[in-house]
Amino acid sequence: MRNQENWKSSKYIYKKDKLIASRDPKEVSIGSRLIADLTADSYHRNLRQHAKGTLLDLGCGKVPLYAAYREFVTDNICVDWGNTFHKNEYLDYELDLTKNLPFGDGEFDTIILSDVLEHIPVPEQLWKEMARILSKNGKIIMNVPFYYWLHEQPHDYYRYTEFALRRFVEISGLRLIQLEPIGGAPEVMADIFSKNILRLPTIGRSLALFAQWLTSSFITTKFGKKVSEATSDNFPIGYFLIAEKPE
Repeated sequence: MRNQENWKSSKYIYKKDKLIASRDPKEVSIGSRLIADLTADSYHRNLRQHAKGTLLDLGCGKVPLYAAYREFVTDNICVDWGNTFHKNEYLDYELDLTKNLPFGDGEFDTIILSDVLEHIPVPEQLWKEMARILSKNGKIIMNVPFYYWLHEQPHDYYRYTEFALRRFVEISGLRLIQLEPIGGAPEVMADIFSKNILRLPTIGRSLALFAQWLTSSFITTKFGKKVSEATSDNFPIGYFLIAEKPE
């Protein structure tokens, strides 16, 4: 990563040794705070176990996960494309992710693809390339939204079910290690409510904050966790996936 010494946290921050969404509304809007917290938790729990070696951060933006993986890898290469809304000084390569990538076969031990796949108009090509440049026993660690609003328009093309994600892994010759839904119906309803209530003048921000806090508190209770898990199969707010390239 270029200019590592200048890197600073953006979308995700550490608080009490836990990765969470930034509370700066310029980095994470109030309406997206809940899903960002849930996604951060998935990466916090899994990067320490699965990230290793030379890491490729595809569609890296401001490299928000750098602090979460840097101590587990030997090097990180940052890639984004020219039409991103997150231009920054950390890029090693500015590339079109729908085309062949200028890397050698088996060059990377870990690939991060965070909130990126929905913005790729030709996903099969990217999966083919990721499988090619991934080393044997190397892993792809990624997340995608599902019940989530359109964002970074007009470059928001797809929402993927777990079955589509399984298919991508299979046709790429990879092995699925983990595929779990992020959130369920309570989180989806809170996300939709918060994003829309923000439009109200004066009280919108307070109501959105309250809805996010209330839902976060609810899903930590025994009953709330049960409701979230019971509804996550049909109403996930997103997915978290880890795939491995077999020997």
